[in-house]
Amino acid sequence: MAGGKETPRQRMINLMYLVFIAMLALNMSKEVLSAFGTINESLEESNENFESKNDQALQGLKIKAEESPEQFEEVKVMAENVSAATSELFNYFAEIKDGMYNSVDDPKDYETMDKSSYVNELFVKGEKLKPEGEQFLANMRSYKDKMNEILGGKSKYEGFLATINERFSADDVSPDSGVKGAKVNYIRHHFVGYPLISSITKITNLQHDLKVLENEILSSMLSGQLTQMASMENYTTLLQQDRSAYYQGNVFDGSIVLGRTDENTVPNEVELTLDGRKLTKGQDFKVEGGQVKLNVNAGSAGDHKIKGTLTFLQEGKEIEVPVDKSYSVIPKPNQAIVSADKMNVVYRGIKNPITVSMPGVPSNKISASATPANLKQISGTSYEVVPTTGTELKINVTGEIDGDRISSPPVTFRIKSLPRPTPTVRGQIQEGAAIKMPRNALAVSPIGATFENFDFDITPQVKRFTISIPGQPSVVVNGDRLDQKAKGLLDLAKTGDIVQIFDIKADVPGVNVKNMPAILVQLTN
Repeated sequence: MAGGKETPRQRMINLMYLVFIAMLALNMSKEVLSAFGTINESLEESNENFESKNDQALQGLKIKAEESPEQFEEVKVMAENVSAATSELFNYFAEIKDGMYNSVDDPKDYETMDKSSYVNELFVKGEKLKPEGEQFLANMRSYKDKMNEILGGKSKYEGFLATINERFSADDVSPDSGVKGAKVNYIRHHFVGYPLISSITKITNLQHDLKVLENEILSSMLSGQLTQMASMENYTTLLQQDRSAYYQGNVFDGSIVLGRTDENTVPNEVELTLDGRKLTKGQDFKVEGGQVKLNVNAGSAGDHKIKGTLTFLQEGKEIEVPVDKSYSVIPKPNQAIVSADKMNVVYRGIKNPITVSMPGVPSNKISASATPANLKQISGTSYEVVPTTGTELKINVTGEIDGDRISSPPVTFRIKSLPRPTPTVRGQIQEGAAIKMPRNALAVSPIGATFENFDFDITPQVKRFTISIPGQPSVVVNGDRLDQKAKGLLDLAKTGDIVQIFDIKADVPGVNVKNMPAILVQLTN
């Protein structure tokens, strides 16, 4: 509902109105009238359910406001005002519907409610609206204005107000008439000339919009956080720190706070220890703005424990919230940690993953550069470098802690070319004198290349090779499989012949791949 989105029920109702309009020129189907009645009954039932839910939510909020007025009184008053404005317009719509029902003998016989005379006479006279019609529009606008006054200026309710301002504006409507700028009065567009049952359903749908909006607004006031506020047993403690790390000699100025900070949520008693030493109020900590603010020496390098309890009074009962937190103190860094992710060298022409970090320094406070290549940050501490020239790569790192810049000495990596790839046939590497293979298998097998025992996942693509058999001229093949000419040469070979595949040219984008040795295949048939 919030933000002007239509519910599935609303879309179904809109579709029924389109069906109705399309059939106005025909003899109205009894089934269509009954369908409107069925939709109306469903909406009435839904309205009753929402009214019960809204009453329960409002009553629950009143109870919470009595227990903790500082936390709940303001939102309770807002909720009561929302409920009052909604009920006022809802009840007015109910009175209008009562008159419509009373205009027929049997309000459940929807097939007889095909006339528009009652609604026409109620709202309009000639080309003008009657006082009843003006009152209908005025009540809708009054509801819209009241809701804007109650909820306006609060960003969390902007979506609800957008829906209210759209659906209850009572402004003139631009029908799909093709006449540019033509507008029709809201009453005439929605009610005049329509069967009685469709008008009743339309008003019931407006009531449904009211109840759904009220439910969503109350839910936003009461759900989640408001429920947790009501019981101190649902609280946990958090340790807030102004710095990401503390060094020897620093003052640890962190704060132990509840999950929801609130000036009115103040512990009645505080008992804390730091590494077993009892902390003294006024000297080691103070209670301020709902927080227990610490003021102790951070201590030596290592982990430190803060333990104890915060005691609150709730309905005359003491509720203890345990404190069990820790923080770490690390030595001030003077050396960056830089390492290649897979090896102690970087390879020319390919993307080498590099990790760059400094102890105690967040990744967004670290900057790194490389010479003679560009170092690109991927995310966090992950970088990527593609060296192209030279034999050494130097990486310089600087970090920032509390406004102070820390520089690290350059870290040097060796730049190496990619190793020589090994040729393959059908994915097989020659390990003996020759690979033994049937003639037909060789004819369809791909000629490939691989980097043996290499940590990077790189596969060279074979672009050309030469094939020869004993006693015949060699054939050059473009691609990684035998073409027709090469297959013809293969047909001339005898069983047991050694087929040589050599001068294999492979390609890795952006890299000069070293020449590969020949690979031998012995035909088994």
